[in-house]
Amino acid sequence: MTRILIVEDEPSYLDPLLYQLTREGYEAYGAASGEQAWTIYQEMEFDLVLLDLMLPGVSGTTLCRRMRELRRVPIIMVTAKSTENDVIVGLEIGADDYVTKPYSFRELLARIHAVLRRSLEGRDEGADAERTLSCGPIELSTASHEVRVRGELTAFPLKEFEVLEYLLRNKGHVLTRHQLIARVWGSDYVGDTKTLDVHIKRIRAKIEDDPAHPTLLTTVRGVGYRIGQ
Repeated sequence: MTRILIVEDEPSYLDPLLYQLTREGYEAYGAASGEQAWTIYQEMEFDLVLLDLMLPGVSGTTLCRRMRELRRVPIIMVTAKSTENDVIVGLEIGADDYVTKPYSFRELLARIHAVLRRSLEGRDEGADAERTLSCGPIELSTASHEVRVRGELTAFPLKEFEVLEYLLRNKGHVLTRHQLIARVWGSDYVGDTKTLDVHIKRIRAKIEDDPAHPTLLTTVRGVGYRIGQ
């Protein structure tokens, strides 16, 4: 059974989520603080974490970093914060998706399905897919999940890594925004395109000499993005 940890300090969100996810067939656990969540997370294995950004005590951002350091588990940020800065922070520290309050349970469930499916697909990729992909100063290892830019090891959170990997696997070809979102977040992704925009912006900041005038990862107006020529 798929096991989900819900980290949420508001009972009006936590209690209904525990009930609804259990009805959907998930094994759901709740934590009302960062400290409680960290204790549970260290003791048990989870397939996905729903993590509120605003928590008493240990913050959601600190908790997300700790969780990522311990093991790689998909994390969906669930928070009332919705500005672009908040989205960037959540994605930078390793969140796989971002849902803002108030939300419908149906939307959240679709996000959960998409993230879990993508995670399962990633685990099932065979050894033949393990290789080094490169373009200009970029070298990406699909085996070690490492990226080097101009020879320097550069940190790429999971979704940034997956966007860059998909672009590099299709080097020289234009990928539509729909293709990128479907490949990385799943074909049933129900959010807007802000998440992809943030990832492209963050990737450019790491690989381009002048991110404001990109030459490696370029925009093809009205179509999508391309890396390389």
